[in-house]
Amino acid sequence: MALELTDSNFQAEALDSDKVVLVDFWAEWCGPCKMIGPVVEQISQEFEGKAVVGKLNVDENPETGQKYGIRSIPTILFMKGGEIVDKQVGAVSKDVLVSKLEAHMS
Repeated sequence: MALELTDSNFQAEALDSDKVVLVDFWAEWCGPCKMIGPVVEQISQEFEGKAVVGKLNVDENPETGQKYGIRSIPTILFMKGGEIVDKQVGAVSKDVLVSKLEAHMS
C-alpha cells in the first residue's frame, strides 16, 4: 500500500529517503486522481523495498503542495536525494510512471 504522506512526515519519509521517491499529489474530489490512484497502489506493491511510493492529499496537507508549486492534480513528483528529478502532471498510463521511476533508480 502506498505510504500516506503529510506535511509533518514529508521531510522524513520523502526528502530524507535513500531511495527514489514517487509522490502522488491528489484530492478526494479529483476525477483523474481517482483514475490514477489504483495505478499508484500497484506500483507501490511492485516496487516495495526498492522505491518509496506515497500519496499526499493536497486538501489535508496544503503546505507541501504549495512548497512544490502544485497547481493541478494529479501531479506526480519523482524525487531522489531530496531533489525533484522528474514530474508528471495529469493521469497517464502505468507504463509511463514505471519507466520514469525506473529511469532514476540506477
